Amino acid sequence: MGNWLANHWLSVLFLVSWLGLNIFMFVYAFLKYETSEKYYYTREILGTALAFARASAFCLNFNSMMILIPVCRNLLSFLRGTCSFCNRTLRKPLDHNLIFHKLVAYMICIFTAIHVIAHLFNFERYSRSHQAMDGSLASVLSSLSHHEKEGDSWLNPIQSPNTTVLYATFTSVAGLTGVIATTALVLMVTSAMEFIRRNYFELFWYTHHLFIVYIICLGIHGLGGIVRGQTEKSMGESHPYNCSSSFLEWDKHEWSCTRPHFVGHPPESWKWILAPITLYIFERMLRFYRSQQKVVITKVVLHPSKVLELQMRKRGFSMEVGQYIFVNCPSISFLEWHPFTLTSAPEEEFFSIHIRAAGDWTDNLIRTFEQQHSPMPRIEVDGPFGTVSEDVFQYEVAVLVGAGIGVTPFASILKSIWYKFQRADNKLKTQKIYFYWICRETGAFAWFNNLLNSLEQEMEALGKMDFLNYRLFLTGWDSNIAGHAALNFDKATDILTGLKQKTSFGRPMWDNEFSRIAAAHPKSVVGVFLCGPRSLAKSLRKCCQRYSSLDPRKVQFYFNKETF
Repeated sequence: MGNWLANHWLSVLFLVSWLGLNIFMFVYAFLKYETSEKYYYTREILGTALAFARASAFCLNFNSMMILIPVCRNLLSFLRGTCSFCNRTLRKPLDHNLIFHKLVAYMICIFTAIHVIAHLFNFERYSRSHQAMDGSLASVLSSLSHHEKEGDSWLNPIQSPNTTVLYATFTSVAGLTGVIATTALVLMVTSAMEFIRRNYFELFWYTHHLFIVYIICLGIHGLGGIVRGQTEKSMGESHPYNCSSSFLEWDKHEWSCTRPHFVGHPPESWKWILAPITLYIFERMLRFYRSQQKVVITKVVLHPSKVLELQMRKRGFSMEVGQYIFVNCPSISFLEWHPFTLTSAPEEEFFSIHIRAAGDWTDNLIRTFEQQHSPMPRIEVDGPFGTVSEDVFQYEVAVLVGAGIGVTPFASILKSIWYKFQRADNKLKTQKIYFYWICRETGAFAWFNNLLNSLEQEMEALGKMDFLNYRLFLTGWDSNIAGHAALNFDKATDILTGLKQKTSFGRPMWDNEFSRIAAAHPKSVVGVFLCGPRSLAKSLRKCCQRYSSLDPRKVQFYFNKETF
């Protein structure tokens, strides 16, 4: 736990500050509406539900302001570039942008639930107080009409005993926009679940753009002014503490208290969301401008296991290792943009991606390139955007772990290393790389073999065979493959890949691997980079904590995971 806090203290501080602000704002708003003299008469009808509704609305505005900032990718890439010379701890929060985006979304859901439930009680109490015939203060306040000469006399938005709560909800600005915004929020959150996002990305993609509906409804939600408080002028003439007990005598005598006048709470949501919306619109405009720049496809390669490689050029395109781009193919869908890690090195004259068939969109794209030869389908590209893998060369020792197509960011890193050795780059800080690739089928190894083979030859020629230590693991095999590998085990090269390093069957024993690395580098800072499933991330994170020394002068493991 101590090691984890030492590595993530800034992220923890930021998260605690955000949670603290939410608690402070909720308590502050709750006490304000629960004790304010301005809302004395409003509380006579609504009770504590008023404070719950307004406090949750206050926090909803704050979190709705925050929700778009973590997905402004150009802003994050700019910050990452600005902090490139900062301590790795200062850059760490930028790697958790999507996690924070989800946490803010969950917080919005919590406060939406509180807000909706509180207003259901409010509408019910509005309706009940208007129907009451007991001569209570609440019934008298509810009888103040909309149609008097002073248009600001009314307090209860329900003006007829026959008006139902359902009717009032769908005929008021606040009620209708609240229902639409809540429906949009439910659809966005449910379609963003891991299972749906992984298996039905198109559904997630389209549904998530309901945030536009949510933002618009949030901006105009308060225009109806349903929650009303006593005006300052009215409080001066008939303060509730002096006049509430004599409500039956209001306006009957010259010396009597006058009827209170009320004003709707001014809309505030737009003030909270104006700045982030402006920032996000600028972000989208920049993305649109970059996506319209011409992309030339220079080479198309169809690899085994339904993997498509596209090599492209684009004027002014500049990248770093481990970055990713968004790709759109208008002939398949005008609106869908999908993220893909760049597999080329910054030193190459082109940029490339590898696309595995993993859904309707990728299936259609691969099929399009298989069937069509001339002219090439038009491809639009937005990016590149920064990721955690950009920091790989900041570590003395790097551990790269890829699962299946998750090897793509490390292809860029290993290619860049090859070029650095070719050019005798003396600025390379990294002294050792451990590379693990875990695949279910042998065909997946095919497209990466040439790169690993070139690296083997280059390292051998330069006398640096110890620089790269790589292990390939096959998790799906039958008895024929295992038997064939056993019979040819004594050969100089692996029977499955043609590489000098033999393929292992099964999964890595991570405790053994980390123990060996810690023993080999007792005083090094080790960066562990993963592009793979959550279960594997959990195992690696635990190993990083377990094998990091409490003494900062000794071996330290820093876990980093690719997220899109």
